[in-house]
Amino acid sequence: MTITAFDFLRSNSLPMLLEQEIERVILGGEFKPGDHINEKELALRFGISRGPVREALRSLDSSGLVEQVPNRGVFVRTLTAQQACDVYDVRAVLFGLAGKLLAERITDEGIARLKAFVADMDVAVAADDFEAYVKINFAFHEFIVESTGNPTLAQQYLTLVKQLRLYRARNLMLGDSMHASHLEHHAMVDAIAARDPVRALATHTRHVEAAKERLMATTTDLK
Repeated sequence: MTITAFDFLRSNSLPMLLEQEIERVILGGEFKPGDHINEKELALRFGISRGPVREALRSLDSSGLVEQVPNRGVFVRTLTAQQACDVYDVRAVLFGLAGKLLAERITDEGIARLKAFVADMDVAVAADDFEAYVKINFAFHEFIVESTGNPTLAQQYLTLVKQLRLYRARNLMLGDSMHASHLEHHAMVDAIAARDPVRALATHTRHVEAAKERLMATTTDLK
């Protein structure tokens, strides 16, 4: 039997596209942590069979966004405060390494991009525009890890960030935290622009550690 280009696309790309769409729905807040995900309803929603949906959910389970509960089904993952702190610890190490690597290989164009991100966040902070700030903040961090030249680091780091977004869905950053966080962004970019890997390692690691401390200061269900 001859496999058409359409059949090939469906069999090889559909689960991946579904995974991206379901992830977007989860991170966008339509599905909340703890919500049950119904395979049949998703299949009807996208007009496809349940097989690709099941495969996409297995992949999301591996990335930590959903979890399979025996005899109950698939649920959006709910992180405890302690689990979130554990993720922060790993994220701090990876982001520190990202800062070090980027300081060693950043181009003048890359420095200009980083400074542009910071300038845009300056505007958002001055206007107390939390939504704009968060959007730029995500793009800024993604640019840093993806510019290191280490795709494994970038993939692992961004997976952890997605997991933490599940926790932040019910623990939004406070205004004071936004201002403190952005001061750290300035220090990070200064270190990279100076092409100082030691300082970049320290400022990037400290940025995530400080975010964890801010989380712990507003959370009561930690050990």
